[in-house]
Amino acid sequence: MNAVGSTQYAVGSTEPSAAKQRVSPLPLGEGTETFRPKIVAYVCNWCTYLGADLAGTNRLEYPANVRIIRLPCTGRIDFNLIVKAFEMGADAVLVSGCHPGDCHYTAGNYHARRRWMLFRELLDTLGIETDRVHFTWISAAEGRKWQQVITEITEKTRQLGPYSAYREIVSSQGNGLPSPVGRERGRG
Repeated sequence: MNAVGSTQYAVGSTEPSAAKQRVSPLPLGEGTETFRPKIVAYVCNWCTYLGADLAGTNRLEYPANVRIIRLPCTGRIDFNLIVKAFEMGADAVLVSGCHPGDCHYTAGNYHARRRWMLFRELLDTLGIETDRVHFTWISAAEGRKWQQVITEITEKTRQLGPYSAYREIVSSQGNGLPSPVGRERGRG
């Protein structure tokens, strides 16, 4: 049983002992509700994903509220993926790849770093809190670092509270889609 009274098993496991070894329930702070942040992590297939796997293999405990989406390379991250995560209800987003100079695709992490600088400005312009988007480098051998990063992001996001500003931004703009240019309503 976890902190809120439901059984929580590790993914792919049917035995309770695996849950205790791999998945730690989030501690509830005094006077807080059971807010468990939803974190979407876009990770590199070659480094960060393997670092997360190493953390699991070594049975390092970290909050189980992160949803990992594997990309071939973080150099392929698109601004729309970050926005889509918030649209789908994420409270925070993590983009994590190989350390600079260690990219399987030679320069993908350099592309990711350049895009990250643009993303921050775009997010700020759109009104999305940049404190909710994180960028890290984690290698395949850094399972402990994965554990620390996820724990820190979870705690920081828990302090920020649930993220509803994206829904407010979209609702203030109608349906959230740009109006067609050069078209009048009713004409095809």
